Amino acid sequence: MAQVRAAVRQDAGSIAEVHVVSWRAAYHGVFPDLFLDSLTVDDRARRWRQVLIDGREHVAVIEEDGQIVGFAVVGASRDADAADAQVGELQAIYLHPRWWEHGFGAELIDAATAWLVDAGFVAATLWVLDRNDHARRFYEHHGWRPDGSVKLATIGGVEITEVRYRRMFRKN
Repeated sequence: MAQVRAAVRQDAGSIAEVHVVSWRAAYHGVFPDLFLDSLTVDDRARRWRQVLIDGREHVAVIEEDGQIVGFAVVGASRDADAADAQVGELQAIYLHPRWWEHGFGAELIDAATAWLVDAGFVAATLWVLDRNDHARRFYEHHGWRPDGSVKLATIGGVEITEVRYRRMFRKN
């Protein structure tokens, strides 16, 4: 049975593995194979250890039979137009591809949303690649809606467009 819990420093390697494998699967054909192949678990694990040590964001993991199969990261919005401290952000959510379409994403986003609400945020945002139709449908199914904001970024030598989604939790 799947269990969602707060991540601890010792989870960094497992989170990194899910991160790399999910990126390679989700973004195959979006980013060059050379870039995706250059992602390493060791590099990501170092970054994740630092995130978990810093503690500025809340990182949750979902386990199946004691194995981490996905993670989510939430915290205060990092957007320049979110000067209001009441806006949170779903900064990342990834599942190992072997566990896609098993309901774990729903459990994870529900837990991330509950954490944002419990932390006192009245709304939250997330950024998603405009071409990631699968993720966009997932977010929309869970109550998130595009808010009209877009940004350009370059990742792996590819210029991409990201769209921002927003979810309101309660009225001000």
